[in-house]
Formats: sequence, C-alpha cells, structure tokens
Amino acid sequence: MDRRAPVGIRFEAVTKLYGAVAALDCVSLEVAPGEFLTLLGPSGSGKTTLLMVLAGFTRPTSGRIVVGGEDVTRTPPHRRDFGVVFQSYALFPHMTVAQNVAYPLRMRGRPRAEMARRVAEALALVRLEGFGDRRPDQLSGGQKQRVALARAIVFEPRVLLMDEPLSALDKKLREAMQIEIRQLHERLGITTIYVTHDQREALTLSDRVAVIDGGRIRQLDPPRLLYEEPRSRFVAEFVGESTILPVERRNGALFCAGRPLRTTRPLPPGEPLHLVLRPERVRLATSPPAEPVNTLAGTLEDLVFQGESLLAEIRLEAGELLAVRLPTGAELSDSIRRGGTVWAWFAPEDAVLVSETG
Repeated sequence: MDRRAPVGIRFEAVTKLYGAVAALDCVSLEVAPGEFLTLLGPSGSGKTTLLMVLAGFTRPTSGRIVVGGEDVTRTPPHRRDFGVVFQSYALFPHMTVAQNVAYPLRMRGRPRAEMARRVAEALALVRLEGFGDRRPDQLSGGQKQRVALARAIVFEPRVLLMDEPLSALDKKLREAMQIEIRQLHERLGITTIYVTHDQREALTLSDRVAVIDGGRIRQLDPPRLLYEEPRSRFVAEFVGESTILPVERRNGALFCAGRPLRTTRPLPPGEPLHLVLRPERVRLATSPPAEPVNTLAGTLEDLVFQGESLLAEIRLEAGELLAVRLPTGAELSDSIRRGGTVWAWFAPEDAVLVSETG
C-alpha cells in the first residue's frame, strides 16, 4: 500500500460534561506522528469518550483537537479521514469480504481498478488472500476482525482508531492478533490510538500508554517505564500484578511491615506512602538473608503451580498477604512448605514507593 506521511495529534484542555459529571476533565495530550498510543483504564474511566471525541462522534464541551496542524474539533466524522475499528466488527452481512473492504473506497468515488488493487493489498496485509468472495458469516472471529482492520486501512487514513477490537476473542487468538496489529503498525506507520482495559494488551502493543481514570490521565509513559515506575497507587494496582504495603516514616527512616526498608529510588511527593512489590522481583528463603537486601517474614499459606511459574502466597507478620512468583524450575529448599516460616527478600532497587495520588 502507498504510505502517507504520519500526522501528530494534540488534545488541548478537552473536557466533556454530562450534566455535572465530567467524563473528560481538562485532558491535554500530544501524540507523535506515527506513534501507537494506547488509552488504558477501567470501565467508565473516560478512555472511550476520549476516542469518540477524537473520531468526531462526540463533541467536547470545551477544548480543542488538532490533527496534523488542523483544528478538527468541529469537523464532521466523515471528513476527518480516520479509520475506525470497533469491538463489534460492524461488517455488512449482505456483502462479501471484498465488498466490505472496498466500501470506504466506493464512498470516496475511487475508480474500480484502483479499488480492486487496494482491496487486494489490504487483504494481503491482514493475511486474508483468497477470502474476498466469502461472507462474514463464513468467517471466524479472528478473520472478521482482520476484515474490519483491512477496511479501516484500505483508504490510507490519516489516523487509525481502535476501540477494544480484540475483547470478543479468546485468549490465544487475542494474543496472536496483538502481535499482528503491532507488526502491521510497524509496516504502515499510521498514527494509532487504541482503547483497552487489558493492561497486558496495552503493554504488548504500545509505544506509550496513557492510564486514564476519572476522566484524567494519571500517567503517560512507555510500557516498561509505566510498569517499573508507577507514579501512584492506582497505576501500580491497575498495571500488572503487585502487592501494595503501607510504609511508615520514623525519625527519617522508612519501615514496612515492621522492618527497615531501603530503596535506591527517590521518594515520591505526597502521603501516605506505599511499597509496590512486583511478585517476580521477590525471592524466598528459610532464614534471613544477609544485608543489604530488604526482608519480610511470614508464613507460607499456599504454593500453586501455574504452568510457567509458581505462585507463593505469604502471610506477613503484620497480617498482609504477599504474592511471590517464581519460575517453575526454581530450586526450592525442602523446608519451604505450606505452614512454614519463610523470609521474602528483595533488592533496594526493586523497592518502588508511591503515594496515594502520585
């Protein structure tokens, strides 16, 4: 397919009110040309509203949206030249696959020969060569989603928008489609905004992830930074597995579960403080490890085989439950058994501290 130069997107203090409720609360955000940005958040967080405002299906109460230097805040959806992929596929059941994919071109009055060429190219990109004569009811869920994707890119849109496009697929197919979408984006370079509530999906696909809650962006970072350096308790709990433990300050020192806490990271602003422990960063021992690691003592309540990993649950002396994830092949001492006393330890650089609001 021919390629357009990618465009940037800028949201300027975008607000959307429904009565007294702010679905979007003064959102400002810049998306780089060609970037894959995911809007991640729980149901009702405002992520889909932000996508619908960008698409033109919802008009903001205030603020501006600029795409490629052009103010599109009041531009009708059909004139924004955006490709959109919905969760429901939205395919025409009476049309063939080729006719569905050609529909945006036909609406734009493209010549028949050009339509045939572009449809063939789009179907090849989504690995559906030879499916042009089939109807949607003859396709699997993954194939329908590929057709919807081909239809969204066939006219070379300025921007590609995707609203929970994989949520109706089973886990294995969803994970395969994530890789396909990522590879397709790398080939085409279209500026892409993707909405999901699945944090693993967001981390897999994105150049950056915007975590949204209460109509506001709580953190905007590349996936690895988002996972390793959450800025608030909400982000730490929402993105990936974690145990959140309260932290006390005593005479300038930090304590967690009654034990001294060392960290190499700067302390965040705000109170109260919490320790974020990713389960794969914690190890187990039957006696207190030597300094300078952090240690927490407790009772091993459960040890569960989960295929690629073992999940250990430790009830700490202070009463909190700590999750520890170990490789399936990890060598564990015979004395590590349910009901026994164990020591969880982790390095100071793995002690991530957050405040309640960031």
